[in-house]
Amino acid sequence: MKLTDILNGTFNAAEWEQKGYQLPKFDIKALREKTAKEPTWVHFGGGNIFRAFPAAILNDALNSGKYDRGVIVAETFDFEVIDKAYAPYGNLSLCVNLCSDGSIEKKVIASVTEALKADPQFNDWNRLVEIFKNPTLQMISFTITEKGYSFNEADLARGLKPVFALGKVTALLFERWQAGAYPLTIQSMDNCSHNGDKVKAGVFAYAERWAKDGLVPQTFVDYLKNEKIITFPWSMIDKITPRPHEKVKELLAADGFEDNNYIETEKHTFTAPFVNAEEVQYLVIEDNYTNGRPPLDLGGALYTTRETVDKVETMKVTTCLNPLHTAMAIYGCMLGYTLISAEMKDDDLRAFIQKIGYMEAMPVVVDPGVLNPYEFIGAVLNKRLPNPFMPDAPQRIATDTSQKLPIRFGETLKKYIARGLDKSNLVLIPLVLAGYARYLKGIKDDGTPFDCSPDPMLEELQSIVAPLEIGKPDQDWSALKNLYSRKDVFAIDLYEAGLGDKIEGMVKELFAGKGAVRSTLHKYVVAR
Repeated sequence: MKLTDILNGTFNAAEWEQKGYQLPKFDIKALREKTAKEPTWVHFGGGNIFRAFPAAILNDALNSGKYDRGVIVAETFDFEVIDKAYAPYGNLSLCVNLCSDGSIEKKVIASVTEALKADPQFNDWNRLVEIFKNPTLQMISFTITEKGYSFNEADLARGLKPVFALGKVTALLFERWQAGAYPLTIQSMDNCSHNGDKVKAGVFAYAERWAKDGLVPQTFVDYLKNEKIITFPWSMIDKITPRPHEKVKELLAADGFEDNNYIETEKHTFTAPFVNAEEVQYLVIEDNYTNGRPPLDLGGALYTTRETVDKVETMKVTTCLNPLHTAMAIYGCMLGYTLISAEMKDDDLRAFIQKIGYMEAMPVVVDPGVLNPYEFIGAVLNKRLPNPFMPDAPQRIATDTSQKLPIRFGETLKKYIARGLDKSNLVLIPLVLAGYARYLKGIKDDGTPFDCSPDPMLEELQSIVAPLEIGKPDQDWSALKNLYSRKDVFAIDLYEAGLGDKIEGMVKELFAGKGAVRSTLHKYVVAR
């Protein structure tokens, strides 16, 4: 059983379906011919998240029989991905959704019609220029990670031969402007807040610099800034796509599916002909398109207003997912866990995050309307975090904790203050923040050391708690005021908010000695 057999027509469909593989219901050859002549969508970033989510929901839309155009993927960073994960398999892939009950869903993805290297050093660049000049193009989108939107003075100074992704995209947009100033929507699908603005900032930076240097006319800049022609909508995307999983490889091999080899490129991209991902997924998009759009709603995407996208993002980041992750990361590291899924089998930790979400954060959440906050948390607690296939570790999530706390907990506390809510109801959120001081010591609950995860403020914050000793109740605790008054870490001065003394008391309990983290956690979780 090989993916290329499907393209060649040399496969036994009944055999594939009997083994649980969902096959394309559309004519792949006809789709590719139609898309080549009248492209509607180019996606930048050919990684795992693209194949498991945007390409997969387009595949569902095509299976409905209500749409007839595929997506063209363009890789801006790691060109080996095209050579090793796309070309050998005729641009087909296998999406394996990993379910929390231990089962898997297997779906052949055939929505990708072309896979191109987005760089002028390759002949593919000429094809991209041709596509961008085509009036039928409706949308370009991105999953290049937040780092992919970066630019610097050196790249801006390279003129029309930039190296960074957004510089290349701007050069292609210049081609589109020259061909007829056709409308287009530039859609980020990366997991970062107000992502459309990040794309816009980069594109504008290149265009304005080129205009200043006399390389392009000011009318090109005006074209990009005309919101009736070019738009940069926001979106909220949420789906975990870890590296190819050994257990998945074994399950596929047992089926007789041969395209299950691991691929690691020289740039250390980890991929495979198959992509494994969690079963739960969300894509909420601001519906602001100037030249039409692919009907991704046929595959489950939600089109809505910018305001609603922002509410969904806020709900996820400050209430229903990210704060729970951070709470598990801090305490998971101290209790010696290495998997989030294993933490979810711990009664104290499960009740900890459940009560944070439902009892302490939920009172200030704004219901976005398109996604129910209670159902969202329910999926997090019952499907996402316990998923045995998800090899996510508290140590990874604990990375950059100092940068996450202001958003994940500080915003909730600010809403309590702004709305005049009773802060005495807050018990477990203060316990998370108290746990951070204990975490910074880098000592597990059993007394053995652990390495705190990378964080730009780690050394500075560790120096604050350095005088504090575990197992010494009668010491000077004044260092805690230097920590919990830091607005850059917690978004507010926790003493001014009336929570400093409560948190200090919890810290003292957590520092009592071996086993104090567990006993303190259990005490407050049960009491709450």
